[in-house]
Amino acid sequence: MSTSISTRFTRPEPKTVGLYVALYGAALLFLTPYIYMVSTSLKTEAFAFSQQPYWIPPEITFRWYEAVLQGAPIFQWFLNTLIIAGATTVIVVIIDSMIAFSLTKLEWPGKRIVFTVIIASFMVPIYANMVPLYTIISDFGLINSPLAVILPFSAIPIGVFLFAQFFKDLPDSVIEAAKLDGFSTFQIYLRIVLPLMKPAIAALSLYTFVYTWNQFLWPLIVLQGENSFTLPVGIVTTQPTQVFQPGAEMAVTLLAAAPLFIVFLILQEHLVNAVQMQGTTG
Repeated sequence: MSTSISTRFTRPEPKTVGLYVALYGAALLFLTPYIYMVSTSLKTEAFAFSQQPYWIPPEITFRWYEAVLQGAPIFQWFLNTLIIAGATTVIVVIIDSMIAFSLTKLEWPGKRIVFTVIIASFMVPIYANMVPLYTIISDFGLINSPLAVILPFSAIPIGVFLFAQFFKDLPDSVIEAAKLDGFSTFQIYLRIVLPLMKPAIAALSLYTFVYTWNQFLWPLIVLQGENSFTLPVGIVTTQPTQVFQPGAEMAVTLLAAAPLFIVFLILQEHLVNAVQMQGTTG
């Protein structure tokens, strides 16, 4: 009995303690800007401009949140961004998974060349494509439409690459067994492959959602009406040109960043599974 109790309450090794201290320290370092954001958004004007920093405001106010919500169509911008980010994420997952499945599990001539071209497109900066993309979007009459932001990013190379790595680890025997059971190629993709790829889908969904949610330059170019703005574009338009109000700036920034934290909390378990799967198979 005493042996089991002493084993249960043994002191952790110094190396383990140092590792946890370093990890928690790094986490606190990354959280510091967000803590400051929340603190500043709740400060009164006097404490926001005070030379003495206050991490915990002596006086809390929600004035800046009220001013932001009443002074700009935040809810409309939020809805626009949610629609664009959500639709783009769904389309990217569907198209990229189909491309990766065909490149890794189907036999057809030229697939190695296609995969090489997709990987090589990583080296092409997005800014190099903006002029031709704008010309195409304008010719289709999609300027100032959510489709102008959704369609150009409906397939991304990193999604194909990510899915291809997961599909390569999927045993061919699973697909061969499904074929013997009479499954068509699309049924194998939809009913067998995709359910096994939930960690990869979660990882790509989070990346695509965050990337699309934070886009600024391209929506600024193709969305020209205030009611069609996304949150990053709308936040810039709310910034005063003469008087700087840090409380208002932090309040609107926090409102824009909060949905990303919620999405991460929802998908974090699948993200951990994706990392573990790649670590054990790769």
